[in-house]
Amino acid sequence: MLRSTRKDSKSAWKVLIMDKFTVKIMSYSCKMADITEEGVSLVEDLYKRRQPLPSLDAIYFIQPTKENVVMFLSDMSGRSPLYKKAYVFFSSPIQKDLVAQIKRDSSILPRIGALSEMNLEYFPIDSQGFITDHERALEELFCESAEGFNKYNACLNAMATRISTVFASMREFPRVHYRIAKTIDASTMTTLRDMVPTKIAAGVWNYLSKYKTSIPEFPQTETCELLIVDRSVDQIAPIIHEWTYDAMCHDLLCMDGNKYVHEVSSKNGSASEKKEVLLEDHDPVWLELRHSHIADASERLHDKMTHFVSKNKAAQLQQARAGGELSTRDLQKMVQALPQYTDQIDKLSLHVEIAGKLNVIIREQCLRDVGQLEQDLVFGDAGTKELINFFRTQLGVSRENKLRLLMIYAAINPEKFESDKGTKMMQLAGLSADDMIAVTNMRCLCTDTKKSSGGGFTLKFDVQKKKHAHRKERTTEQSAWALSRFYPVLEELIEQLSKGELPKDEYNCMNDPSPSFHVVPTTTSTSARTSPAHSMRSRRTGGSWARPRGSDDGYSSDSVLKHASSDFQKHGQRIFVFVIGGATRSELRAAHKLSSKLKREVILGSSSLDDPLQFITKLKMMSAEELTLDDLHI
Repeated sequence: MLRSTRKDSKSAWKVLIMDKFTVKIMSYSCKMADITEEGVSLVEDLYKRRQPLPSLDAIYFIQPTKENVVMFLSDMSGRSPLYKKAYVFFSSPIQKDLVAQIKRDSSILPRIGALSEMNLEYFPIDSQGFITDHERALEELFCESAEGFNKYNACLNAMATRISTVFASMREFPRVHYRIAKTIDASTMTTLRDMVPTKIAAGVWNYLSKYKTSIPEFPQTETCELLIVDRSVDQIAPIIHEWTYDAMCHDLLCMDGNKYVHEVSSKNGSASEKKEVLLEDHDPVWLELRHSHIADASERLHDKMTHFVSKNKAAQLQQARAGGELSTRDLQKMVQALPQYTDQIDKLSLHVEIAGKLNVIIREQCLRDVGQLEQDLVFGDAGTKELINFFRTQLGVSRENKLRLLMIYAAINPEKFESDKGTKMMQLAGLSADDMIAVTNMRCLCTDTKKSSGGGFTLKFDVQKKKHAHRKERTTEQSAWALSRFYPVLEELIEQLSKGELPKDEYNCMNDPSPSFHVVPTTTSTSARTSPAHSMRSRRTGGSWARPRGSDDGYSSDSVLKHASSDFQKHGQRIFVFVIGGATRSELRAAHKLSSKLKREVILGSSSLDDPLQFITKLKMMSAEELTLDDLHI
């Protein structure tokens, strides 16, 4: 977008003007240095009073709203425009009447260098993940109050627009699969929340149909798969403790997004000072460890420190003086004292500190015991009796962790909460009235009040062996680490989608496959695969929206994902999955894992990326009055 203005612009430097929304899009994708490199000397807010710079050209990156167009016209019309020339880029398709409004002003037309639809309204969160930034989607789409109907429609429309822009910018045309409303039959009423995936799929399909004629080089046949589901497919994943390094950091440490604050010794050695670091893709240690089990991450950090010490003579001397085997903390202090203290060791030291903190919290909060019971409940090895016994005996467990246990139990046994049994369990756990609202509101995510044979709200599993198993064991994937049995339902759905085996009674597709569209067969033989229809854009672009500069594939040489990232782009078509109501870190991890396993790039999208406490807070904000389609004129 920025580079395209250089061709016919005479001014070397430009002003970039954005609204609050597009500023956020830009900040997720670029750093200030990147923008400056493209010839932008000043970034301005569309709605703040600005100094006239008539010798400079301006780039407007704004949403196509009436208010924004009015502001743009007031900047550039009349005898004294604020800027010499304007290059206008809208973040999504603009209405025809607004274009007509711009064209009507004869003084402005000669001053417009470009008027384009960028179709860029998503927020990349990592190389294979994006959000639409609808933090209140649960409340606005799954609540049951009549007053929320306007918000419901506005949220649906905005979400569909933003999802569509991902495909516009990646030049991909998907087959749109979606989870159908479970209660559409003669005997039950269909609620608004049941219809959410259907409505989003229809909205996305509408935009994609327009892209085929409005965007140059947009594919005319299907090039990828898109699966749209809502949070009801798996209510356990947002609550259960996920034992990987990334998830543990966000669950247990007080982080602000990806920002972690820690104390470091000041350079003069007197007092310590606070330092902010970002745990993101540009950190090679983070990139390598983020999807590792916390125990594995701790071991690998210790090995890295030991390896560094073994290569350094000064460190060996200190080790000899200390005598005996050193802990990771001792190694960290030793490394920090060395004169060749580098950025690499700085990062290593940071992660040693974080892993140490996490292990202390796990021990203090008895999280191994909590985690064991969580997984036993999910896999049917524990039930009501074990949960009651745990609440009575484990007095050191926090109220928050008891709440999470009870929410998992409620997701598996919703019928228990239709009587006073649920209330008694909540009282036994010592939950507050506020906490009880979260447990009660989980029923808003229940798509079928008739309990299925699977003992839960969603996928039907074989439950003959274990009475209340909500997941079936994956015997093919044995882990060396404890508490690694749990996997999100999304992982199974993506594998089914890849094989073309999504349950026909639960999932529909908006478009019948074009003749050129082929699903990769389940055979493992590469030679037997049919050649998939290709995207109009080169494969090597990958999910490149969040990749750091100076790296061919976005992964450092130290990263275990490096080889997978370059491999899967050479294979099958991309798979996009969008979760309405918030995705989890376990689901993002599954996207990375399955990209390597299926040899197809899996990209996860959602309205937001939620850690357990955020998800629980959002559940508490949901209301509790019934509203059905019969109440509305559609």
